[in-house]
Amino acid sequence: MENGDEEGKVRQIDEEALVELRDRVDGAVLRPGEEGYDEARAVWNAMIDRRPALVVRPATARDVARAVTFAREHDLALAVRSGGHSVAGTAVCDGGLMIDCTSMTAIAVDPAARTVRADAGVTVGAFDEATQAHGLATPGGIVSTTGLAGLTLGGGWGWLSRSYGLSIDSLRSVDVVTADGELVRASEAEHPDLFWALRGGGGNFGVVTCFEFDLHPVGPEVLAGVLVYPFEVAGDLLRFHREFTAQAPDELCCYASVRTAPAVPFLPEPLHGEPIATAYLCYAGDVAAGERAVEPLREFRPPLVDLVEARPYVEFQGLFDAVYPPGFRNYWKSGFVDDGLSDAAIDTLVGYAETLTSPYTSIVVEHLGGEIARREPDATAYAHRDASHAFNVFTRWEDAAEDERHVAWTREFFEAMTPFLSDGVYVNFLSREEKRVRAAYGDNYERLVEAKRKYDPENAFRLNQNVDPES
Repeated sequence: MENGDEEGKVRQIDEEALVELRDRVDGAVLRPGEEGYDEARAVWNAMIDRRPALVVRPATARDVARAVTFAREHDLALAVRSGGHSVAGTAVCDGGLMIDCTSMTAIAVDPAARTVRADAGVTVGAFDEATQAHGLATPGGIVSTTGLAGLTLGGGWGWLSRSYGLSIDSLRSVDVVTADGELVRASEAEHPDLFWALRGGGGNFGVVTCFEFDLHPVGPEVLAGVLVYPFEVAGDLLRFHREFTAQAPDELCCYASVRTAPAVPFLPEPLHGEPIATAYLCYAGDVAAGERAVEPLREFRPPLVDLVEARPYVEFQGLFDAVYPPGFRNYWKSGFVDDGLSDAAIDTLVGYAETLTSPYTSIVVEHLGGEIARREPDATAYAHRDASHAFNVFTRWEDAAEDERHVAWTREFFEAMTPFLSDGVYVNFLSREEKRVRAAYGDNYERLVEAKRKYDPENAFRLNQNVDPES
């Protein structure tokens, strides 16, 4: 069982205090052994198996405030769950209080104003369903089961980010419960220092109970899908991808991946289990213009499988759910690339791809830039605006007995790639044991420390990629 700094300290909770908490909370308060407890503590990464002393499933922001206050008064470590999709598993703690926001799922779209309000438990899929009913969207993720809250608080990128920026770039305001149990609204006009910190600073500053976003016209059909190539051309594809993406219009986002073909419905059965290279993409604009923009990928080499077609944006957002389902053990490494991977980096990547320790592992080069890069690095807490790509090793496997082998391979691979990467990292992709929080925020780190000292000086919200107020 993986423990955080203080997660294993189980406090004795007075029964009278617990009864009072249950009386005051409109949602549920669960203890070990009670119905719903195991469901609440189970998160996406199966390596995480923690047992909180209490789980509060709030129905309202007021419930969240009462849970935060209870944790402070009883000296309980505090964890917060939205979708529970983080690879680090920080949504759940050992021996403390877990706030499970998955029951808070209200979404209110104002199509005339092109805005939306979404509660803390909303998933990317539910958000897209509600907004796409009006032909609108906000950038957010590539797996529909991801929690909108955690994604956004770390920055949030997805298929629409080159067109419209990060999720935080469309954020208008948030309702947040701070460490003292106070519910405040943060925006450019109200608590602007807190608003700045929450846009990329993760869960360090409070529990966001509601997000207000700007919406953008998208679809409802986009040109999107996957092109599958034989593994033998992986190096050539990655070199082509580097040049192709450097000239791509903002409407086009194109990832490249090397992996074993998963046994998913959208791939032909004869390919299942075979090593492949892929380009998967979304063009968030006119479909005919998109066809012209992606044609070089088809001309580079005729793909084994061509699944790029006009399809509903919502459908594409759920396409990779089957590739990254819950229940697997996950260990990830990630870094940014400023100008595309060099030839030497690509050779190193392909060499390690030939030695994959798990058929569920994927090596992904994500396409950034575009509108993401048009804001200054200090405009929000998310600092790495100039990165052209992100390099990721998403190592996944089933058997706990194989943990050491897969983790060791991932670390060795990433160490070999480190000379080709910048110093930065996306905070949402950090594993639990990594000490690269400063690298995630770069020159913005000291400003985050100032905000932490103001809004959470006792570091109540520490079970995360933590900004320590004493650092």
